[in-house]
Amino acid sequence: MTKTPRIENSEKTSGWRGSRELWLDAAREAFIEAGLDAVKIQPLASRLNLSRTSFYWFFKDRAALLEALLESWENSNTGSLVAATESYAETITEAALNVIGVFLEDGPFEPRLDLAVRGWAHQRQAVADRVHKADDTRLTAIRRMFERFGYDSNEADVRARTVYMTQIGYISMQANEDLATRMTRIPDYVKTYTGQTPPERELERFHARHGYSPASSARRA
Repeated sequence: MTKTPRIENSEKTSGWRGSRELWLDAAREAFIEAGLDAVKIQPLASRLNLSRTSFYWFFKDRAALLEALLESWENSNTGSLVAATESYAETITEAALNVIGVFLEDGPFEPRLDLAVRGWAHQRQAVADRVHKADDTRLTAIRRMFERFGYDSNEADVRARTVYMTQIGYISMQANEDLATRMTRIPDYVKTYTGQTPPERELERFHARHGYSPASSARRA
């Protein structure tokens, strides 16, 4: 349970302690930039220009911080992907666009965090188990999305794997596509994933959601 400092004298006694979110954000950035060894209390305190003791107002110990880091990854990445598969869509192509949008630069999925957690999984079996569970959850959600639109279970499973493993491949290869290039390829990805070509009206809505204008992109080129 998070301990709440008494506001009336907290500033007088030891100054600003930050917040749980601030410490967690710092841990996430250190983890992504430099790996698990960078997620230690004193280096994080120095990074935030806060006292080491401030940490203990929000976390019991480093293990609690690492658990919060994993929970943050599960919420931002697995949670957002599952939510996308369940989002409203009139067609399977629109549903596929919902899923693809999660992985774009402005989407809620954090590719660098996913890559870092997968690296961590090579060091700890408990983390590897969490990664395997997350992969199963994500694949199941995508498979159910296809089944919702009438695909039989075997075909839905293969199509789900095609969608997910392509996206994870982008992450593991650290592919660096600009938005215009990615957007140009997306209609063909949707056709590959679903067997159907997305109608122009769906692509226009998708582009608008992600602040992309094909005409502006063409002019810049």
